[in-house]
Formats: sequence, structure tokens, C-alpha cells
Amino acid sequence: MSGDRLELPTSVAYRETRAELPDELRPVYDDLVQWYRYFAAFHYSHPFVSYKILADLVREGWRMSESPREK
Repeated sequence: MSGDRLELPTSVAYRETRAELPDELRPVYDDLVQWYRYFAAFHYSHPFVSYKILADLVREGWRMSESPREK
């Protein structure tokens, strides 16, 4: 990540959505949430995230395929 990772959220929406995922997908979900929150805050000054959409992406097979590239 191009900066410090944001802490994982503590919201009810995040916790409930995460709890719906199988145990093996939770680390993948957490990584995607952290990346998304970082870039949302970077570009828009607010780390708004739709946790349900990110969970759907993980269920559909989203995985980081390689290490981030530096600019």
C-alpha cells in the first residue's frame, strides 16, 4: 500500500458482513476493506465503504494477484 494501512473498521455493518463470510475468506475480505478504505480516504478524504459489495467481490473470487506497483 502506498501509505499506512487504515485500521479495520469497528462498525456493525462491517462486523455483520464479515461474520457472513466463511472463515477462509475473512482475511481476503479484511485486506480488500483496508485497501479500499485507504484509497477512498486518499482520493475523497472519506473512507466510505460498502462492505456488502466488497464481500460479494470476495465471494466471486477477488484476490490480489500481485504485489502493488510503485508509481
